[in-house]
Amino acid sequence: MGKVRVGGFAVSLDGYSAGPDQSLENPLGKRGPEIFQWFFHTKTFRAMHGEGEAGDSEGLDEKYAFRAMDGFGAFILGRNMFGPIRGDWPDESWKGWWGDNPPYHAPTFVLTNHPRDPIVMEGGTTFYFVTDGIESALEKAREAAGDLDVKIGGGVSTVRQYLQARLIDEMHLAVGPVLLGRGENLFQGLDLSALRYSVTSSEQSDRAMHVIVTKQDR
Repeated sequence: MGKVRVGGFAVSLDGYSAGPDQSLENPLGKRGPEIFQWFFHTKTFRAMHGEGEAGDSEGLDEKYAFRAMDGFGAFILGRNMFGPIRGDWPDESWKGWWGDNPPYHAPTFVLTNHPRDPIVMEGGTTFYFVTDGIESALEKAREAAGDLDVKIGGGVSTVRQYLQARLIDEMHLAVGPVLLGRGENLFQGLDLSALRYSVTSSEQSDRAMHVIVTKQDR
């Protein structure tokens, strides 16, 4: 059985991993893209968006960008990570932010309170909508992933829930030199030390400090 990991999760110096007022125009919230400057220039990001081999192919940012998408057999996303729609699904038209070929290429489980039939996309991604909680989603994702890892892809509320339940084995945070001031705070109300998480490595690039946080045995 693989690990449960968070990878490539950007966070500002003051703890925010998304800006306020998420919308179609601002998928990451207002000023949210500022914390992803470490990622946008990498070869991994550009390849995910159909830009071929362009982008930096060496260095710490690319190392962690590649690792953030490699070795996963299934993904778990929160409802907000899938899209800006709230409440009941008005129709079947919304299929995520990413177009016909999302970057996951594996079974992807979306946490929601509102049932919806699975959506089969190009490139191997199928979105499954899970209405019975984070443990159920993880059980389904583990089964789908086999020996590969499961990625908790976000957003902030989803990562917080899995951390609180001590279900994340390892988390990579890319801490950017940005103060957002408002938005969704990853750490507010969480005592990661009391939950037996600790920093096991950190490396500094020009654009971010890459920190690995690992769950310790009780």
